[in-house]
Amino acid sequence: MPVITLYYEDIETLIGTDKDTFIDRVPMIGADIERIEDDHIDIEFFPDRPDLYSPEGVARAMRGFLDIHTGLPVYNAKDSDIRITLDDGIKNIRPYLGCAVVRGLEFNDYSIESLMALQEDLHWGLGRDRKKVSIGIHDMSDIEPPFRYVAADPDFSFVPLDFEEPMTMQEILERHPKGVKYAHLMEGFDKYPLILDAKDQVLSFPPIINGQRTRVSHGTRDLFIDVTGLDRKVYTALNIVVTSLAERGGKIGTVTIENSINNSIKDSIKNNIENVIKNKIITPDLTPEHWNLGADEVRSLIGIDLTPRQIVEQLQRMRFGASINEDGSIDVSSPAYRADILHTWDILEDISIGYGYDNIPLVIPKTVTVGRQHPISIRRNEILQIMPGLGYDQVMPFTLTSEKVHYNNMLRSPIQKATHLKHPISEDQTMVRTTILPNLMEILSLNQHRELPQRIFEVGDVVVNGITTQHLAAVSIHPASNFTEIRGVVDAVMRERGLEYTITGTDDPAFLKGRRAALMVDGNEIGTLGEIHPDVLTNFGLQQPTVGFELMV
Repeated sequence: MPVITLYYEDIETLIGTDKDTFIDRVPMIGADIERIEDDHIDIEFFPDRPDLYSPEGVARAMRGFLDIHTGLPVYNAKDSDIRITLDDGIKNIRPYLGCAVVRGLEFNDYSIESLMALQEDLHWGLGRDRKKVSIGIHDMSDIEPPFRYVAADPDFSFVPLDFEEPMTMQEILERHPKGVKYAHLMEGFDKYPLILDAKDQVLSFPPIINGQRTRVSHGTRDLFIDVTGLDRKVYTALNIVVTSLAERGGKIGTVTIENSINNSIKDSIKNNIENVIKNKIITPDLTPEHWNLGADEVRSLIGIDLTPRQIVEQLQRMRFGASINEDGSIDVSSPAYRADILHTWDILEDISIGYGYDNIPLVIPKTVTVGRQHPISIRRNEILQIMPGLGYDQVMPFTLTSEKVHYNNMLRSPIQKATHLKHPISEDQTMVRTTILPNLMEILSLNQHRELPQRIFEVGDVVVNGITTQHLAAVSIHPASNFTEIRGVVDAVMRERGLEYTITGTDDPAFLKGRRAALMVDGNEIGTLGEIHPDVLTNFGLQQPTVGFELMV
């Protein structure tokens, strides 16, 4: 989670309150204070609130929470008459583009640092380290619109940021520090993305580096902002950046993007159907999203008896627009920079925050109960005693995974009973795991720099056909690992748990034929064990023999 540095002098000016009040109240909006220094405070915010990744965003939220300025912030984006055209060649490389201009800025040390930090935090939070979203920020004083977003040959040269001599795009990937770090994002492409002005001067080579010509300095007054990427998150990132700059007094201007691919129904509603038919959109789009809440739903899920008027007041404290309809329901407008509002329940959470968790009265439960350990916890604790005693270290990977890791790398066929995410935020997390073994193999692949042997295990949840159960899986990697080793570990685990079992053949392709087996208890298969197939090892980039097992707990 990102840690944001807030300087007292700057944040007091932006909010209009003193630092002691700010320090006392900021944890109540969902922040964790990391450290308090003489001139600044470091605060950690959750990844679901990227609009709080800057002093401007924090100040905007706190002004509402402290009842200084409440309600929906209004940002007027005026037509700038600036255009950028997407060449057809870019659409198979990095096709999504959002742009804006922000004029009339007066930068100081605080605002320059804030803008650069926001850019990098959004690269991490929304952009998955620039893969999904990357942001370019440019001084407009020495460039001339209209602009073009093109696919350029690798031998095209320009002066990259922080350098004085021209380099080809290929040389940037091989020699420039940013190019070396992000070169993997350009793998497999024979042309690279490039943004040029009317004189063919380079603004940026997204997602790698900007051109030196458009470097932002204290003297910069007008900015051109480009956000490129692989999906619609580019628009969210753009909205966050431009509204943060508007909080510093900047005037937002729109940019017309021609030959755009973004012709979805949502674009049709927001950008005018005629424009979309012409493959043209206008960004940024700062139109609020509209929602409808029932007062009974709010009271039921939050557990506090709030009137519609009180609900509206809490929403306005959290910088929503809110009004009461004739039927008693509440009409809610969420700001365009709020990337986390995906469901009405997200709005209900903000109502709770606005009301104040510290204001919710403590109530003694009406039902007297006697607690006891759940059977799942008992079985889990048994395993947590057994496995370390056998020399295995516990790991805790995510329960979300991808089809590539879960099926392709393991040589297994997809199953129909898996649970897939409807709106995944990353191609690395698209489904809920049905087995644990692929997670352990992935951990081994990430720890090849560690000495051998490595022996790890996990006991945790898997979901099959919508039902959650618990599995135990373990792997061992070292030059001498073999079937006898893992059979001995399984024998010890089953003996310590007091379970009688037999083994029989299995056709699980993740294991090597002739050195694999199924575990049977009372005639039912509860797991598999064996030597990992060499092709699986290759898929995970492993170079040492590996054995493993997985069973239902």
